[in-house]
Amino acid sequence: MTTETTSSAEADKNRVIIFDTTMRDGEQSPGASMSFDEKMELAKILEDMGVDVIEAGFPIASNGDFEAVREIAKIVTESTVCGLARAGVADIDRCAEAIRPAKRGRIHTFLSTSPQHRDYILRMSQEDVLNAVTGSVSHARNLCDDVEWSAQDATRTERDFLARCVEAAIKAGAGTINLPDTVGYSYPSEYGEMFADLIARVPGADAVIFSAHCHNDLGLAVANSLSAVQAGARQVELAVNGIGERAGNAALEEVVMALRVRGDKLPYPTRVVTQHITRASRYVSAITGFPVQFNKAIVGKNAFAHESGIHQDGMLKNSETYEIMRPEDVGQGGTNLIMGKHSGRHAFREKLKALGYDLGQNALNEAFGRFKDLADKKKHVFDDDLIALVDDALARGADRIQVKTLRVIAGTEGPQEAHLTLVVDGVEKSATATGDGPVDAVFNAIQVVTPHAAVLRLFQVHAVTEGTDAQAQVSVRLEEDGRIATGQAADTDTLTASAMAYVNALNNLSARKEKSAPEPIVASGF
Repeated sequence: MTTETTSSAEADKNRVIIFDTTMRDGEQSPGASMSFDEKMELAKILEDMGVDVIEAGFPIASNGDFEAVREIAKIVTESTVCGLARAGVADIDRCAEAIRPAKRGRIHTFLSTSPQHRDYILRMSQEDVLNAVTGSVSHARNLCDDVEWSAQDATRTERDFLARCVEAAIKAGAGTINLPDTVGYSYPSEYGEMFADLIARVPGADAVIFSAHCHNDLGLAVANSLSAVQAGARQVELAVNGIGERAGNAALEEVVMALRVRGDKLPYPTRVVTQHITRASRYVSAITGFPVQFNKAIVGKNAFAHESGIHQDGMLKNSETYEIMRPEDVGQGGTNLIMGKHSGRHAFREKLKALGYDLGQNALNEAFGRFKDLADKKKHVFDDDLIALVDDALARGADRIQVKTLRVIAGTEGPQEAHLTLVVDGVEKSATATGDGPVDAVFNAIQVVTPHAAVLRLFQVHAVTEGTDAQAQVSVRLEEDGRIATGQAADTDTLTASAMAYVNALNNLSARKEKSAPEPIVASGF
């Protein structure tokens, strides 16, 4: 064997499989429900980014989840498409049916193993659990060549019993063994030691992939995940922006970049094309309505910002003085060009490309027109203004309901009054309504034009940039009959943005009604 071949084999042995659970565990964040079309787009983004395994959903939870997993299995060809299933036959059969069209499909089945879960949730003995592990994994293996088994609440499970469960799963045919820190209870050295121990003592452990899935209840999810990799895990289960149950999951962008930047101490490569990271982050934020905090590692607005004079001086002399990675490496624009009303179409197109957007001609023309309108209102148009402008256009797309005109009368003497014209399926409809404040009046006017039973669950406004001429970015979340939809819009006029965001949420809610599904079953976030 040549030195080159040996080196290649060693690199492959150390490669970490990136398993994305944004559409499954991430969607279980309260209010983070994603529409069918949003999941299709996210699946394409994750595939382009080089994610190895996409956990597309929990097929038995609802018809909508089943259809989304099945359609993703049809369109994704480079990544493995995975569905989640509890240990029951019905769950596993439904999952197998959903992933059947996939070029590479995986059934991911799980069962609780800790005494807390055995005694209070399952009401099963250790022997009952062992039998269920063997039965569920064997059934899944008969339906799919690629089976992953998870020991829910592994970190609070007696070590000897956990070893017996892992051995049973391996013997039954599982190719991947996931040991999740379901409640975010563990800490790095303890979590890593658990992996090292089980890999060393369980028969057949050398023939399977061990996986880490960490929750962030103590803020240790990323550290625990990296510790598991050092101890022998070769798959890490992550979510974009770290979304997920309770405090969320280990953030995909943080784990991937830690492995890349600190390859000297963590020589475990991935196949992720890191230049796609920021785009994925922004898309997930847009469709869930969950803003990314400004100082969020890797993808935050301020992750590569320098205000201190000392820092600026260092950056001007050599960027490595204060940056351990290049913003371009994660898809953040490296050069902050100031865009204004005199900027041309070519500069606008190149600026969008630097920000991660490659629009078709029609979409570019529409975005450029909106940019010119914005530039007439603002002295400077910043990167965040452009991001909000394009994301807003993409989010609204071909909505059947659109805002045409809005005039609001507000002030200290109420009631406030809104005069609104909407275009509904190509027909203009107008209404006037009053309310307890201008936003309430606007929403009441929308209710008059398009009667509905949706309940407002979230109304959130934040300024995209600084200054009195900043765009307002508004997020609205509506709920009707158990269905939740989020809408977003941005405009220099806060009331106009509010109206457009509310209408966008109504459009998304209407789209979900057309794909009506029963109340979803909530799976554990591991």
